[in-house]
Amino acid sequence: QVQLVESGGGLVQAGGSLRLSCAASGRTFRDYAMAWFRQAPGKEREVVAVINWSGSFTYYVGAVKGRFTISRDNAKNTLYLQMNSLKPEDTAVYYCAAPRLPGPLGYDSSRYDYWGQGTQVTVSS
Repeated sequence: QVQLVESGGGLVQAGGSLRLSCAASGRTFRDYAMAWFRQAPGKEREVVAVINWSGSFTYYVGAVKGRFTISRDNAKNTLYLQMNSLKPEDTAVYYCAAPRLPGPLGYDSSRYDYWGQGTQVTVSS
């Protein structure tokens, strides 16, 4: 059974940094693309960043481009999200996600079948 466990969230001032981690277990991590999503209060869940199986391709939503970096360590079965220059509008619960089957990268939550429990990121102004 696939399990995803996020960590690294917290409270930070605007302009600060956080690094989220997602530990994966239950199958061969390196065979699948992975993604980070976030959901702010009263808003729909949105994709933040996507990475292919090898880490050679990444995608970022426009609002975080140039500030966030998605990466993965397949030897450690871990996905990361380095978040710099944080803004109050980045406040949300952040989730890592994985698809059930290999295939094209997905940029919508419907592509992903496995989700972590989420980690809260709060950015104060």
